[in-house]
Amino acid sequence: MSVTIKFCGAARTVTGSCYLFQTQTGRLLVDCGLFQGPKTLKALNYGAFPFRPVDIDVVLLTHAHIDHSGLLPKLVREGFRGRIIATQGTIDLCSYMLPDSGSIQESEVAALNRRNSARGKAEVNPIYTQADAVAALGAFEPVEYETWIEAMPGVRARYWNAGHLLGSASIEIEFAGEGRSGAPLRVLASGDIGPDAKLLQPEPKAPADFDYVISESTYGDTDRPPITSETRRQRLAVEVRAAHAADGALLIPAFAVERTQELIVDLVDLMDRGEVLTAPIFLDSPLAIRATEVFRQHASSLGADVDVARLLNSPHLRCTETVDESKAIAMLTGFHIIIAASGMCDAGRIRHHLKRWLWHKSATVLLVGYQAQGTLGRFLDDGAKAVRIQGDEIKVAARIRRIDEYSGHADGPELARWIAARRPIHRGVYLVHGEEPALAGLSERIAERIVPTAQVFRPIMDDIYELTTSAPTPIDVSQRRRLAPEAVVALDWHNDMSKLILDINDRIEAAADDRARGVIIRQLQRALNSEK
Repeated sequence: MSVTIKFCGAARTVTGSCYLFQTQTGRLLVDCGLFQGPKTLKALNYGAFPFRPVDIDVVLLTHAHIDHSGLLPKLVREGFRGRIIATQGTIDLCSYMLPDSGSIQESEVAALNRRNSARGKAEVNPIYTQADAVAALGAFEPVEYETWIEAMPGVRARYWNAGHLLGSASIEIEFAGEGRSGAPLRVLASGDIGPDAKLLQPEPKAPADFDYVISESTYGDTDRPPITSETRRQRLAVEVRAAHAADGALLIPAFAVERTQELIVDLVDLMDRGEVLTAPIFLDSPLAIRATEVFRQHASSLGADVDVARLLNSPHLRCTETVDESKAIAMLTGFHIIIAASGMCDAGRIRHHLKRWLWHKSATVLLVGYQAQGTLGRFLDDGAKAVRIQGDEIKVAARIRRIDEYSGHADGPELARWIAARRPIHRGVYLVHGEEPALAGLSERIAERIVPTAQVFRPIMDDIYELTTSAPTPIDVSQRRRLAPEAVVALDWHNDMSKLILDINDRIEAAADDRARGVIIRQLQRALNSEK
């Protein structure tokens, strides 16, 4: 008998979570997420899956975030006919998030095709449409936490609250008769693990004694100071007061689900307590508005010490669902707060607000979540002096601020403790869902201290391992990789091109006069001609 795992995404990168398990009785996916970040990675969303969707028997979905669920509509459209098993909270969120994702892709491809048409380039099709996403929702089937289900013949699974997001789960999987001495082969897929003192979620739970643990490592190299709900709220208050003093907009790019609701709860609480001056909080995201309604419906299962229902219904909160309502915000001056998706500034309405405000010294951009390599949010976080948004160059004069207290992910010490609590781990730990520094940082934390160094693995995208051998055995996939390993971990030529254009513009603008500008341009022309 044989059980293999293929790392189809979130390997040496933080997006595109997708792991394929294959046995003699069938094929099982854990997650099927969208790639985000550099265009080289995002291009994988348009290409063929590294498996045939019709051959997949079942999908076990850890949670609703698009980097874990976002390719499910494409999977169904291309032939998958099995079940997508998830908690009810995840299903409720996906019922809004996936159609919203399809709608965004349709609108963004329409805008791209207008530009392509003007440039004489071929049109492209969206990865999937809103209708595809709605159709995929029919495949979802709910599961209760801590309850065994038969996923497919010879394979059973159990979901544990991961403390990351409404409905999020770590998934325990048993393959009958494939483990040591005929016992089941036991695997735990972490999903995303929530941090300590998460505002709206409990502490993560999971059992122990596994053959393999697949662990996220997003913040594996990060040590955050100890935090409580009150210290997080006070940290936010400091930023709000500073933004108010600057008398411009406070822009908060935020994931529409969970992060947004946490921010609303704390902002409204601070205003009600008089710790910051009252101001309108514009929730400018149709998805976030709908997700907030899901949180209202699940309020009784969220933080017991927070009146979630009251705070999410505050008169300070103003929901702008239509495009015209969103555009009207741009007419405002003075201090106001705008929360808009996406959290990494890569899509959605936040980009329009950034175009409106980034070049104003009075504005503040507050980053409150992970910014993946190659995203607009990452460039702002890294101190870019200018950025390109929808083809336009925008100078960055606004204050760029960051707080990590709202992260939905455990930091390095918390992840190490979570892995340690899963012991004994008999055959190996796979570190996924992280960039190179985070993977290295978490590997260093757990090697020898928690598991032997030889049992810590950092797979590359499309790697395949045989799991039933005494130690996991890699299978040669050198001729079947979608991307060269170095292309997964590096910024691509699109990022280099954007930076080059900005650098050229800076040099030309800084030149003393037209003659000096002409010299720079002729040098560039000679360099280009020398490459012919």
